[in-house]
Amino acid sequence: MSKNVRTMRDIDLNPCLEETDASSKCMDDNNYKKDQCNNFFLKYKNCRKFWSAVMMQRRREGVKPTMPTAEERKIILESIGEVPY
Repeated sequence: MSKNVRTMRDIDLNPCLEETDASSKCMDDNNYKKDQCNNFFLKYKNCRKFWSAVMMQRRREGVKPTMPTAEERKIILESIGEVPY
C-alpha cells in the first residue's frame, strides 16, 4: 500500500473514512450510477465541511494538531449530541 493510501486510510488523519467507504460501496453496488448515491456523496461533503471548519478554528487558536485525533473527534461529536452531517 502506498504512503498516500495509508494516510487516507488512517482513522486519526481522515475523519470521514466511514463516509468515504459508504459512498464507494454505494457506487460498487449500483454499477457506478452516481445519481443513486447522492445521499452518500452529500453526507461525505458535509463531513469534510464540518471537520475542515474544526481544523480552521483549531489553527486560529494555535491548537496542535489541527485535526483532532479519532478519540478527540468522538468526544466532540458526543458533546454535540449527534452527528452534525
